[in-house]
Amino acid sequence: MMATRSLTLRTGDARDVGVMDALMAAAFEARWGEAWTRSQAMGVLAMPGIHLVFALVDDIPAGFALTRAVLDEAELLLLAVTPAHRRAGVGTALMQGVLTDCAALGVTHLHLEVRENNPAIAFYQRHGFTRQGIRRGYYRGHDGVAYDAHTYARVVG
Repeated sequence: MMATRSLTLRTGDARDVGVMDALMAAAFEARWGEAWTRSQAMGVLAMPGIHLVFALVDDIPAGFALTRAVLDEAELLLLAVTPAHRRAGVGTALMQGVLTDCAALGVTHLHLEVRENNPAIAFYQRHGFTRQGIRRGYYRGHDGVAYDAHTYARVVG
């Protein structure tokens, strides 16, 4: 476990796409194909209701969360934490930041979608998310194998 001297959150925008790229490359295993391309990230960052927040450990980017809010609902589109900073409170700080931001926007429900065998499921469950449904064969890894997507949701507040 890493000793954290300082953990801060800061908002980001399209100017931070390079930081997002680097964090996705470090956090997401290439075999699953979960990291977005730069053009995908730029396209989403230009949409209304998008909120990007970074976690910095000693002023070094350690993770980020990307959400999209529409009226009283939001979706957690991406949450990434570098392997060196996992299990050190970075993911929890990001999740708390997302929930705080959602509450300030009047969001009452936060949704997400995750690959069926993703170890992050336990993290989401610890943070109050419950499984709502399954999308069969939604994800396809680089090996061509299809995986189900599990949809999760929780009440904000």
